[in-house]
Amino acid sequence: QVQLVESGGGLVQTGGSLRLSCAVSGRLFSSYAVGWFRQTPGKEREFVAAIQWTGGSSAVADSLKDQLTISRDDAKDMVWLQMNSLKPEDTAVYYCAVTAHWRSLFWRAAKYYDYWGRGTQVTVHS
Repeated sequence: QVQLVESGGGLVQTGGSLRLSCAVSGRLFSSYAVGWFRQTPGKEREFVAAIQWTGGSSAVADSLKDQLTISRDDAKDMVWLQMNSLKPEDTAVYYCAVTAHWRSLFWRAAKYYDYWGRGTQVTVHS
């Protein structure tokens, strides 16, 4: 059983920063990637960033490249999403997820992810 637990969300002012954490545990694939998605009511989950667990290759959504950094610590089984210069439109529930597809061409679609956390709410107010 794979478990993902997100933390670090909250309420922040426009221009502020947050660091989201994803704790990964359980019987994982031999190679996999961890991704972050976000979702607002009535919309589909939107790709934010992903990182390969071994090797460390990463990808960030084009519209967010100036704002986000994804990193991981395989010794601690943790993935972090550092978000800067937050705007009200960044308000969403942020989810981390695991995919067995370790190649980046699969990372941007939620359908390729096998396990999901419950999400953490990020609210950015002006």
